[in-house]
Amino acid sequence: MKVAGDAWNFFVPSFATGTALVYFGYPVVGELFLIIAGFVLFFFRDPTRVIPSDPRELVSPADGLVHKIDEDWFDPETGEKRIRLSIFLSVFNVHINRYPVSGTVEKVEIRDGKFLAAFNHMASEENAQSVLVIASPYGRIVFKQIVGLIARRIVCWAKAGDVAVKGERFGLIRFGSRMDVTMPAGTRLKVKVGDKVSGGSSVLATL
Repeated sequence: MKVAGDAWNFFVPSFATGTALVYFGYPVVGELFLIIAGFVLFFFRDPTRVIPSDPRELVSPADGLVHKIDEDWFDPETGEKRIRLSIFLSVFNVHINRYPVSGTVEKVEIRDGKFLAAFNHMASEENAQSVLVIASPYGRIVFKQIVGLIARRIVCWAKAGDVAVKGERFGLIRFGSRMDVTMPAGTRLKVKVGDKVSGGSSVLATL
């Protein structure tokens, strides 16, 4: 099973501590650390995904549940009325994040903020987050990695000027979170609230 590179920063100490405790006669505590090590590998798993080839198809940037859709959302990042779609990631979802569309990364901004529960409607504006803007041939796509009550660490490898390739990995959020995506008005949605989506493979909309 492939895992994200960040996993080893958590796996190695947990596994080493657990192994040592078992060896020196503390099996109960040691096994607890080994269970934690196993969970780390589960959390940081990075499965292969089949990326849709149609360039107009906007794919989900994250695994999770479509939590909310606003079809008349004023996006302060673009100054326009747009469609906003929010995805909630539980602690059990894959947390690798992928580009939803191909284009050029125009902006990457890390913002400090609160740590409200990811499903709280105020989390999108008030929580710590990274904001990314991609200029695609079919309009600007804005998406946010948003921390939650448990997830307090955003990892974003993207930087302004990068070439974004749909489905390629650009970061992750540790231990549960939220992802918001805004798209041009008139975009044809392919999902509804309550749908489960997979990062890089589930089509959210057609641009």
